[in-house]
Amino acid sequence: MGAKRQDLNVFGMTCAACSTRVEKSLNKTTGVERANVNLVTESAAVYYDPEQISPEELIGVVKHAGYDATEKMSKEEKDAVLEKQFKREVHRFILSAILALPLLLTMVTHIPYLHHTAFAMQIDALINPTIQLILATVIQFYIGWRFYDGAYKALRGKSANMDVLVALGTSAAYFYSLAEYVRQLMNPGIEAHYYFETSAILITLILLGKLLESYATSKTTQSIAGLLKLQSKEAVVLREGKEWKVPVDALSIGDVILVKPGAKVPIDAVVLSGETSIDESMISGEPVPVEKKAGDAVIGSTVNFDGAFEAKVTKRMDETVLSTIIQLVEEAQGVKAPIQRLADRISGIFVPIVLAIAAVTFIIWMIVTGGVLDQSLQVAIAVLVIACPCALGLATPTAIMAGTGRGAESGILFKGGEHLERTAKVDTVIFDKTGTLTEGKLQVTSVLDVHEDFARFIVTMEEQSEHPIAKAVLAHFEGQKMNATQAERIRAKAGHGMTGVLDGSKVSLGSYRFIAKKVTVPKEADDAMQAWMKAGQTIVAMSIDGAFAGAFGLLDTPRLEAKEAISWLRELGVKTAIASGDQRVVVENIAAELGIDDVYAEQLPNDKSDLVADLQKQGHVVAFVGDGINDAPALATADTGISIGTGTDIAIETGDVTLVGHQLTLVPQTIQLSRATMRNIRQNFFWALAYNCAGIPIAALGLLAPWVAGLAMAGSSVSVVTNALRLKRVKLK
Repeated sequence: MGAKRQDLNVFGMTCAACSTRVEKSLNKTTGVERANVNLVTESAAVYYDPEQISPEELIGVVKHAGYDATEKMSKEEKDAVLEKQFKREVHRFILSAILALPLLLTMVTHIPYLHHTAFAMQIDALINPTIQLILATVIQFYIGWRFYDGAYKALRGKSANMDVLVALGTSAAYFYSLAEYVRQLMNPGIEAHYYFETSAILITLILLGKLLESYATSKTTQSIAGLLKLQSKEAVVLREGKEWKVPVDALSIGDVILVKPGAKVPIDAVVLSGETSIDESMISGEPVPVEKKAGDAVIGSTVNFDGAFEAKVTKRMDETVLSTIIQLVEEAQGVKAPIQRLADRISGIFVPIVLAIAAVTFIIWMIVTGGVLDQSLQVAIAVLVIACPCALGLATPTAIMAGTGRGAESGILFKGGEHLERTAKVDTVIFDKTGTLTEGKLQVTSVLDVHEDFARFIVTMEEQSEHPIAKAVLAHFEGQKMNATQAERIRAKAGHGMTGVLDGSKVSLGSYRFIAKKVTVPKEADDAMQAWMKAGQTIVAMSIDGAFAGAFGLLDTPRLEAKEAISWLRELGVKTAIASGDQRVVVENIAAELGIDDVYAEQLPNDKSDLVADLQKQGHVVAFVGDGINDAPALATADTGISIGTGTDIAIETGDVTLVGHQLTLVPQTIQLSRATMRNIRQNFFWALAYNCAGIPIAALGLLAPWVAGLAMAGSSVSVVTNALRLKRVKLK
């Protein structure tokens, strides 16, 4: 039995060390294949063997690690929990701020040249040590109990996190002040040094930082929230000749629904009757409405414009195109990039190192100051607080969430963070030809009309065929008035063409070779058709009563935006190639027209994957762009497989990146977005580490008061998240 996926909501994580601890606990559990824990979304994706462990036991593992967990909630349920939690934290912060304000005033008494002024003496009188003790105790053990609880659970699990640093730092200031209070009670004549305000203000500032951080990180999940808002809530279903409004979740495959003008299509379905035009831009990105008639597929959550129609439901709600896109975005935001794993490893060893640095700092200051405990303690507390690795833990996941969210808005769906990171390194892009670089449908590009009945007979013959060439010919002559033709004994000869009797004349229609064997082709016509073939066109010729009657050439034309996409890739420094099973002359012509660097023609599916592997051996990082079906081997072999989606059948399982719609400019946009995201991660990573590396020595030298360190710590986390959010506004050319 293959591994099953279980999504969990995990609550109570405060920094990268927390998410790393939960992930390690799950990954070392028997029956768990792998687990990814996301600090920002407070979630875990666990792949496990259901024969060895159950979801309830997985939740137990998380709880044993010291955190709350539940099976994945609906968005509404989770939002309700988070809103309740946020409101509780806001209330605690407000209470903490009110209680800390009087203590903040006592800091005036510590300022040189002010502590003997009348103002300072009034503060001392109003906010005496007993009042300070009461206020600080409420903040320390009621409002700040979460830090003790988190620290205990982390230490019980033989790890250390942000809570350990905060609990140690604030406890040192509080208990030192408490000892001074008891000492002064026993000997009223001595001068005591109180730092109740240090611990109280630190807790208040850290709570403020967490609130700001929560608000900022919530912005990174807006892409999923926006997609969820697109989903329809109700549908009109036809039962026993009556219209009934039902929730979309209540629909079953085979139900017949009625979609009225201006309404959203509630779910993926196929039109039974009626004609209309539908705005599919939210899926395909194309602004032009798509005409729909009986037999056509319609996509849930797209908008019906001008005609009512009946349709049969073809997919369950959790299988629709939009649901699949939402699931893909959620998975991409939950899977870690390799650079995130590096950050987790650093965070795992960072806290113990900081504890050691704080201890050494305290000892050195005790020696330097000749045993001045309060000053040594303040410096050690500042080191503990300034070194908190919150910003380091947020540096990568916030950027990945913002980047994948921005991609989803543009129709670029990454399968995971590692694919986003790898795509940023791509230096070679190989395109499939038919249906990828080209429109995937033939068009008549050249016509040689020798006989007066040429056009009329062609239309009559091709009306009997379903071949793509027939469709292209009929489209070319559409709208032209043709006299009625009497047709008899029309036969198709596989691989060659068609024969029949039209208005009493024997007519043959087919390939150049087929007609050339039957009749003599005039030199002028032969030269023209030879030129067409050299230009990569497909030739169809006709003979009437044993004489050459005419011919036409067809071509699968490049997509309008293909040349722009290739040019854009060149600007990004990416080499381009085309791999196709078509004949070389056709492939070379397409490559020359679009400006593609390398040509690989007459390639079978396995040849394409071998080509990718050869380029990889040469040191190239290769992306392959194809339809995700015929090109599956190459897509799987490539460093990044980019599947072109059609909006109704997205080849998600094959590629690492799926492009919703068929705009080739999404390919360079994918690389540009990946590079922008990785650049943002490196910026966050650098500044998070630089902040800690610069802040610790400054604090150790006694140049940073503990409360200032707390404010700086909160500011660093918010700045990292804010920088990541810039990705949501990045311009993709």
